[in-house]
Amino acid sequence: MNSEGLLQAPCTELSDTGLLASTYTASQGLLLMIPNMYKMAGEHLPAVFHVAARTIATHSLSVHGDHADIMAVRQTGCTIMVSEDIQEAMDMAIAAHLTAIYSSYPVVHAFDGFRTSHTIKKVELIDYEHLRPHVPYDEIEAFRQKSLSPQHPEMRGSCQGPPIWMQAGEADNKHYAEIPGHVERAFEKVREITGRSYKFFNYFGAPDATAVVIIMGSGYLTVHEVVEYLVERGDKVGVVCVHLFRPFCGDKLLEAIPTSCRRICVMEKAKEIMAGAEPLRLDVIEALYSGNRLSAVTTVIGGIFGLSSKDFNTADAFAISRNLQATTPLNNFTVGIEDDVTHMSLKRDPASPSLVPKGTVQCLFFGMGSDGVVGANKNAIKIISDNTPLFTQGHFDYDSFKAGGFTSAHLRFGDKPIRCEYLIHDADFTAVSQPSYLTKYNILLVERCKPGSLLLLNTSASNVEEVTAAIPKNMRKMIEDEGLKLMVMDASEISLEAGLPGRINSALQTES
Repeated sequence: MNSEGLLQAPCTELSDTGLLASTYTASQGLLLMIPNMYKMAGEHLPAVFHVAARTIATHSLSVHGDHADIMAVRQTGCTIMVSEDIQEAMDMAIAAHLTAIYSSYPVVHAFDGFRTSHTIKKVELIDYEHLRPHVPYDEIEAFRQKSLSPQHPEMRGSCQGPPIWMQAGEADNKHYAEIPGHVERAFEKVREITGRSYKFFNYFGAPDATAVVIIMGSGYLTVHEVVEYLVERGDKVGVVCVHLFRPFCGDKLLEAIPTSCRRICVMEKAKEIMAGAEPLRLDVIEALYSGNRLSAVTTVIGGIFGLSSKDFNTADAFAISRNLQATTPLNNFTVGIEDDVTHMSLKRDPASPSLVPKGTVQCLFFGMGSDGVVGANKNAIKIISDNTPLFTQGHFDYDSFKAGGFTSAHLRFGDKPIRCEYLIHDADFTAVSQPSYLTKYNILLVERCKPGSLLLLNTSASNVEEVTAAIPKNMRKMIEDEGLKLMVMDASEISLEAGLPGRINSALQTES
């Protein structure tokens, strides 16, 4: 197949013949499937689309993540579920397949591209033997009985016109209305299998919260950390995580939001150009209107975060909370960037406290594509996960270059669960694999070092004078000011001696 559009055609035909089909895609690949998605929804075919939600190429290509592709298919009629992390992606995948079978309807299961799809984390695997008793064989058989067969011929793919097309489409409303019940049934099955409970909208925060943030995807965990911190201080704040985006059940959202709520901020990982508001905020406003809550909720603002995997950390979440509780909050704002053009960004507070669990060790590795640093760190975090009781997290950031691009590996491990869905900003250990980076990136390499932490440089310098000459003056000053403990090694020479030129990962990993 030379495109995802062609790839989707067999899924449609397989479903038509009574087989359960699923596919995996993202970004432009998902957009190429849109014509088939309309047909599959209209013909009630229970396929599942697993989507690592990623940026759609506009002014530039980007292989990183946001929700642009998911928002582009929200009108196809498919059910859309969204996971917030790796463990939930496994659980929601089960729910997605069960919902598709129960409802005989296509389901899109989305999770954040890169932030979730490219992170390694310790999770609880679900054994297929535990799933087997919950397979809905009766519904599967009923679906197969409706498939195309010469034993019971029927007409599909017909062409209709004004006399009947609208009536046939509206008659499906009854079917759409039943989908939330099927999703709830699937969530209950997931609870029976895993012990983890999911709702369409999960709320966390003060029971009498007056300010609530509504968000979808991995960004929820970042806001969750800040809300937990603020509630412990007595602030009346909360956060709602959206698990079921389509169909959007406004009544369930209102059940999740405390009746004491007066202000709402809807954060979206997508930008709808030239629209008055982004899609999720419009859904929230409609739910408030239909539920007669707009008179009580006096403020509904929106913001954008995380486009093309722009880092969204707790400092951004603190800024969102401060803005929401301000006398005149800024609307249609952005976080994570400094907007010096339209001046619509919220400023991060550098004094915001770190919410990384105490005792968590954070390691940061800067490398170059094809030097093996990312691969070595993937192996390291897997070894720690498999052979220790520690909680682990490994996130890897790189671009679309096959080789030679800038890469970074962010590793965390500790005794407490790690919910930090953002890059490391205060590393206990930092390693730089390329000598050229010292002049090319300079102080950017040490800005994320925790005061007093370890810094390992790959350089051929062998004495104090040579090391001093290799490090730029302003970088040396920052190393001194932060009290960093500097170590150097010639990993390049070691790799040459081992007959592995350029593959400096093993040497750096051993020294670490």
